[in-house]
Amino acid sequence: MLDASEVLATPQVDSETLSEHVFRLIQAAIVKGEIAPGSKISEPELARTYGISRGPLREAIHRLEGQKLLVRVPHVGARVVSLSHAELIELYDIRESLEGMACRLAAERMSQDEIDELRRVLELHEQDAAFKAGVGYYQQEGDFDFHYRIIQGSGNRTLAKLLCDELYQLVRMYRLQFSATPNRPHQAFAEHHRILDAIAERDGELAELLMRRHIGASKRNIERHYQEALATPSTTRGES
Repeated sequence: MLDASEVLATPQVDSETLSEHVFRLIQAAIVKGEIAPGSKISEPELARTYGISRGPLREAIHRLEGQKLLVRVPHVGARVVSLSHAELIELYDIRESLEGMACRLAAERMSQDEIDELRRVLELHEQDAAFKAGVGYYQQEGDFDFHYRIIQGSGNRTLAKLLCDELYQLVRMYRLQFSATPNRPHQAFAEHHRILDAIAERDGELAELLMRRHIGASKRNIERHYQEALATPSTTRGES
């Protein structure tokens, strides 16, 4: 859960800096599942936890709503997002289409230096302890994220705004939840390599196809999870 000392021990220059710091902490806690999906957000409780005024906190909450991590429920207030099965599949349908397009554009537009750097990102992923143990995939964000780098490499600012800003943390939240499925981390890594090879060969059509297949495989993984959860209700983890 969130640690107040992380906020209180950090000197803050102004309310904007404080709001940014609180925003990052709450964002990370939601994405990692430390604040459970569907949880009600209590402004007074968070203000007490961090020892801050409601102004910076409300700014942080507003930004989290913009990232789709919090939803405003009439007469209830803000809650952590909890997508239904159908909503989650819709999100992955969007990813499959738009990230496929981004991958095709990246094959056409990425510089050789960017491609070389992307290969180094995969080398870093391969050294991750959780990946080596087969219990998860490297999940750092931004420039350490294979998908993020490809979207940025597409050179399409509208795609980047949608996929690397508006939907990015919401997608990361569900990628983290399902990344530890048995065998999936190593399968995903092999798929990433094939995608990168297609980009390096400047084969945009193949790169798009492989990215769509890659995200489609993740979507089928989610489908299997929900089917198993329905068959054995006691194993559900509350992410619906």
